[in-house]
Amino acid sequence: MNAKYRAHDVIREDRADGSILLRARDPLGPVAAKTTDWLETWAAKTPDAIFIAERSGAGWREVSYVQAREKARALAGGLLDLGLTSETPILILSGNSIDHGLLALAAQYIGVPIVPLAEQYALIPTARSQIDYVAGLVKPGAVFAEDGDALADVLTRDVFASVHKLVSRGKGTSLAELTKIGGAIGGVNALVTPDTVAKILMTSGSTSSPKGVPTTHKMMCVNQAQLAYSLPFLTTRPPVIVDWLPWNHVFGGSHNFNMMLANGGALYIDGGKPVPHLVGKTFENQRLKSGTITFNVPLGFAMIRDELKKDKDLRQRYFSELDMLFYAGASLAQDVWTDLEDMARDVRGEMPLFTSSWGLTETAPAHLLQHQPTDRSGVIGVPMPAGEVKLIPDADMRCDVRVRGPNVFAGYLNNPEQTAEAFDEEGYFKTGDAMFFVDPENPNLGMKFDGRISEEFKLQSGTWVRAAAVRLDVLNKLGDTVADVVITGADEKDIGLFIIPSAAMRAADDLAEVDGCLRVASMEAALRATLASIGGSSSTRIARALILSEPLSMGDGEITAKGSVNFKKLLTRRASLLERLYDDADPVTILIPKAST
Repeated sequence: MNAKYRAHDVIREDRADGSILLRARDPLGPVAAKTTDWLETWAAKTPDAIFIAERSGAGWREVSYVQAREKARALAGGLLDLGLTSETPILILSGNSIDHGLLALAAQYIGVPIVPLAEQYALIPTARSQIDYVAGLVKPGAVFAEDGDALADVLTRDVFASVHKLVSRGKGTSLAELTKIGGAIGGVNALVTPDTVAKILMTSGSTSSPKGVPTTHKMMCVNQAQLAYSLPFLTTRPPVIVDWLPWNHVFGGSHNFNMMLANGGALYIDGGKPVPHLVGKTFENQRLKSGTITFNVPLGFAMIRDELKKDKDLRQRYFSELDMLFYAGASLAQDVWTDLEDMARDVRGEMPLFTSSWGLTETAPAHLLQHQPTDRSGVIGVPMPAGEVKLIPDADMRCDVRVRGPNVFAGYLNNPEQTAEAFDEEGYFKTGDAMFFVDPENPNLGMKFDGRISEEFKLQSGTWVRAAAVRLDVLNKLGDTVADVVITGADEKDIGLFIIPSAAMRAADDLAEVDGCLRVASMEAALRATLASIGGSSSTRIARALILSEPLSMGDGEITAKGSVNFKKLLTRRASLLERLYDDADPVTILIPKAST
């Protein structure tokens, strides 16, 4: 095994009740006491090394470790002067930035939780009710916005009437002012313990209202120790990333941000995103700075693949220093995997570690990791040290997944009922996810994700439909023809489909709106043929589809801060369309013929 990667070494225990326990054989190594210990360490060891950077003009504004330490500690003193405590969190409304990162560290120095929210909630007027909801839950003592003037109408909402308004610029208390008035913090910092809450992250809300997840210093420090054990290259060369993933989400804000901080690495903030009008900024940033690790979602990697095929110079830059490509959020299409692997081998003669992991907001986040090379997409690996996995298999060896460990949260904020429901009698967190073994005879080959159990339903016939698996199959077959799809059919005679149209579909010359839905005659024959080719039994066959006209509403909760669809909210809000979908005579319903045999 390459010394850069740790071989899997898993213990499997089959229990009398039919459950299966998995855990790593090796114990967990040293764990930092609190996140700010990492900043103190690297400010002393490599004071001039770059910790964080953001675009400024034609180049980058870069902040070194010693500069970050000085600014964060000074800011922490200012926060103390405002009277903030562990009971008065800071609600953060703006996206990734140097000021956001330094404010987060300042708060962690003195035990004040941060609550980072998706910036869309502030930027989209119809979504601002989500801000009110979260503020009512966490009771903030301060709120931060990069531009106090641009978000003045948000900062003056009733929920912020008695809280401090912190800004980078514009009307409010500027971080520069706080830095000047800040005093000593040593005594307060000494009171911060591993069990102190560092941040409160909101769950995605894809199946219910978002829940608050108190995330302690210990949870995040343990998770980085687990990752450093599993990926030894992190500790032999300081990692560098050019990363867009949002810090309101656990992947970008806890996993990636802390990975750089824990290992003396550098985080270059990418203002781009994998959407057509912003991905060009990502390509520009990648041309200016290359990383040793690249994190992305499958759609982002597909866009990068397409650009790298066209640009030889960017291809050389992108792969030359890479130790790892890491995808999360969904399964990566195998053709994207293969193309990236071929290009990497062409540039450097070998493939960097191409991998994924599994985790949730509640697990801080990584709990399973594929930390040895594999040749296939979709494998999420094995438990890392100190992390336990409890599997409840069905007759087909599809397993309900439960987890326990020092990186797992203790309970939801101010929600004892949901907390009680979330854990089983042995203290394992019931994730609601399903997995199966790559090879039941060899647990070291890892697990594959198989959807969320909560998204499954029964047809009228009593047949179970694994909606997540069907949805992935549909998306893989339809490709960029659609933006997304929603699987329907609970208590109905067959499986249906709400189609969320792509930009290309909306731009079709023969697009027509029919009774509040869309019809695209030039695409429907191909759509019918593709959907007819999916599945063969009632549990997988798509029988009908309908193309939505009205865009998804973040304000009404149909789309989450992560950009994923809240299926339950959408189906409830559009119940009349769901009824029409199952009316064979309705002109908006596209009936899908059975595949010929």
